[in-house]
Amino acid sequence: MPIKASTPSSVLLVCLGNICRSPTAEEIFRQQAAIAGLAMKVDSAGTGDWHIGHAPDVRAQRHAKAHGYNISKLVARQVSADDFRKFDLILAMDAQNLADLQVIKDSISDTDGKLAKLALFSEEDPTYSGDDVPDPYQGDSDAFEEVIERIESSAQAWIESWKTA
Repeated sequence: MPIKASTPSSVLLVCLGNICRSPTAEEIFRQQAAIAGLAMKVDSAGTGDWHIGHAPDVRAQRHAKAHGYNISKLVARQVSADDFRKFDLILAMDAQNLADLQVIKDSISDTDGKLAKLALFSEEDPTYSGDDVPDPYQGDSDAFEEVIERIESSAQAWIESWKTA
């Protein structure tokens, strides 16, 4: 279900540990939104708690930097119930994280109907529509390159969808 709505003022990008995909997506999304002239808050988090307080994976940092993205200062954190009130849109890197986010959202009292909308990160992307952004953590260099390619494509697709909405 596409979310072609007005441009959100805040977007949260979510993966499992918040050390590979979502911090990379945070910086790519932030840069692409700025280039498009969209003023929005962009952040990232993980559904798991294993890496809270850690910097992004060094391999993710190295590949991001090679593409002009500096993620070295980002710090992993876990999604909180409060995020569903602070953000307009929460984008999950894969179907499992989307399902986990839906469980959290369903557990929150929504008396005013203002909880964040949830969607798969690739939802608006005609190239990767409905596909997971694969977790590169157990992969090789090519896996991290693929993540950057997919994230750039899907971030641009979201921005284009808001420009044409």
